[in-house]
Amino acid sequence: MAARSERPSPDELRPAASFADLSTTDLHIDAYYPGGTNGHAGDDPVAKLIPGVGNQGGFRCKGSPSDGTVRLAVLYTTGDQQDWPDSLDPQTGLFTYYGDNRTPGHELHDTSRKGNLLLRDVFATSYDDQSQRSTIPPFLLFEKANPVGRGVRFRGLLAPGGPSLTSDDELQAIWRTSGGQRFQNYRARFTVLDQAVIPRTWIQHVLSGADPLTGGCPPPWAAWVRARAYSPLAAPATTTIRSHAEQLPEDALGTKILATIREHFRNREHDFEACAVALWRLMAPATGQCDLTRPSRDGGRDAIGKYHLGPPTDRIAIDFALEAKCYAPTNPVGVRQGSRLISRLRHRHFGVLVTTSYFNTQLQQEIRDDQHPIVLICGRDIVQLLRQHGYTTVAAIQSWLDQQFPPSSQTN
Repeated sequence: MAARSERPSPDELRPAASFADLSTTDLHIDAYYPGGTNGHAGDDPVAKLIPGVGNQGGFRCKGSPSDGTVRLAVLYTTGDQQDWPDSLDPQTGLFTYYGDNRTPGHELHDTSRKGNLLLRDVFATSYDDQSQRSTIPPFLLFEKANPVGRGVRFRGLLAPGGPSLTSDDELQAIWRTSGGQRFQNYRARFTVLDQAVIPRTWIQHVLSGADPLTGGCPPPWAAWVRARAYSPLAAPATTTIRSHAEQLPEDALGTKILATIREHFRNREHDFEACAVALWRLMAPATGQCDLTRPSRDGGRDAIGKYHLGPPTDRIAIDFALEAKCYAPTNPVGVRQGSRLISRLRHRHFGVLVTTSYFNTQLQQEIRDDQHPIVLICGRDIVQLLRQHGYTTVAAIQSWLDQQFPPSSQTN
C-alpha cells in the first residue's frame, strides 16, 4: 500500500471505538482503530479486533496454513516496504499484496508464517467447486494508519482474484535479487468486496469454526463462494486534479530514481521519448506498434501507436499519440506543452503525456473540463510503475536504462 503523502487529519484519526472496546466492535470500511499506549506488542489493535490471529506479521491466521485449518486470515500492510509495494486501487477495488518470502535463502513456500503456502492453496482452491471454495477463509485487510503508534485502518473484506484477471494474473511467483542472490516471492491480487460493515457477530461466528456462509454472512462473500462472483467496492475519485506534491515521489529513494532517469538522458532529452514509450507499455501491455517521430517533425507528437482491444482473433486498434517531457521536478508541464498534443488528436484517438516532473493545475483543469482523452503520467506514477515491475533500487533502474536506452542508441 502506498504511504500517505500528507499527515492524516484529526477527523481521519478519530477512533471508531476505544482500544478497550475493540473486541466487541464491528468493522467499518476505512474506519480508524487505535492501538494501546503501553509501549509493547500488546498495543496491537488487530489482535484485539480479531482474537487469535496474533499481533505481528503481514499474515495473521486463525488456524494453521500447513494443516489447512485456517478459519479467518488477516492481511496487514504497513505501506513502508518500497521493495514490496502493496497497493489498493480504490477505483477498481483491486488490491495487490506481496507474500512473505522477502529475503534469499528459502524456498518460495518455506516461510515462518506459511503465508505463501496459504496463498498457493487458496488461489488454487478458488477455481474448484463451491464445496471446496467454502473451505477458503475470509480475508480481512488492515493498513497501518500513521507513522507513529500502532493504530490501523480497516480497508475491507477480500476475495482472492478479480473479475477481469486471468489465473496467471491473480497469483504470480516473481523473481527478485538481493545481495547477488535470486529468490522468488508471490504477488497476489484480491478484490475488496462491496461490504461497508463486517458485523462482529459474523466474525465471532467464523472464528468459532462455524460455517462462514451462515451467522450473518455478508452477501458479497456468499456470492463469491457460491459462484466466484465478484462485487468490487469501486469508488471513483471525486477529483482528478492532483497537487504538485501528489505528483512527485513521496520518499527520498523515489526522488533519486527520477533523478537517475533524468541524469541518464541529460543533454539528449529526445532519447527519453523511447523510455516514455517503454513506460507506457509497462502500464498498458495491450499497446501494439509504436513508432517514434523525428524531433524536427513531431508536431506535438513524440510517438504514435496503436492500442488493441478485444479477443486475439478479432481485435480492434485505437490510435494514440504520445508526448514525453524529461523535466526537472521544478519545471512543470503546462498548457502550452499540453495544447500541442491536444491539437494533434483526431476523432477516436487518445493521447499520452509522460513527464519526470508534474502537470500544473491549469493544464489538468483544462483537460478534464474539456474532456480531452489524455492520459497524464507524472513523476510519482513513473516511480510507482517501475517499483511494481521489480525496479526498486537506483542500481536496478540504472541497469534497466543502460540496457534498454544506452547513450549510443539512435531513437530517431
